[in-house]
Amino acid sequence: MFLSDGALFTGDTLLIRGTGRTDFQNGDPRTAYESIFGKLLTLPDETLVYPAHDYKGETVSTIGEEKAYNPRLQVSSADQYAEIMNGLNLPDPKMMDEAVPANLSIGYHPDDPELHAHTIEAIEALRRFEEDGALFIDLREAGERTKTGVIPGSLHASYGSLEEAVRPGGLLAAVAAQSRTPPLLYCAYGERSALALKILKDAGIGAASHLAGGVEAWSKVGGPLIGPED
Repeated sequence: MFLSDGALFTGDTLLIRGTGRTDFQNGDPRTAYESIFGKLLTLPDETLVYPAHDYKGETVSTIGEEKAYNPRLQVSSADQYAEIMNGLNLPDPKMMDEAVPANLSIGYHPDDPELHAHTIEAIEALRRFEEDGALFIDLREAGERTKTGVIPGSLHASYGSLEEAVRPGGLLAAVAAQSRTPPLLYCAYGERSALALKILKDAGIGAASHLAGGVEAWSKVGGPLIGPED
């Protein structure tokens, strides 16, 4: 969010007659409430509001208009706002689980030779699985794991918590130190796992690899999936 000369660029937090979703990838309606009501709505009513996008063709509003007409702002507490947001039951945006982590990073280049050297195709990953020669690390969020299933025996360290997991004493730091098998990272389609390689390398875990195409590719070659335990 940026404020400049009476114009507020709200990103996906405050929209025109709506607010940004909080139901995926570590979203928190109460945190959103504090940002909207504790910061944005304290600005003068004449402040222009420019959201990152709008599905109805609108381009600009004002703080005063949103206070008066935005249905999601007609609440009196964080709990009431959270109840509204948690009850939307909207379908997942297409590719959102890949877009968010990619937006948080500079990105990666699929043709990078170093990335290619640490990329494992699904059929090879399945062979290693069947021979008990792979330590799978699931980088997806809990909702994805429940919806799609997990590779049996894999450990869970979501992409959002990865930097904590590779610190001394973290899950991946401990696993990498004790295991003779390098970690094989996977996500839904392969984007997060590719981005995660640099995080592991910077933490001194340079032997890790990632599953090309993620769970989607794994399923296509007949790789087993089971319900998550956590």
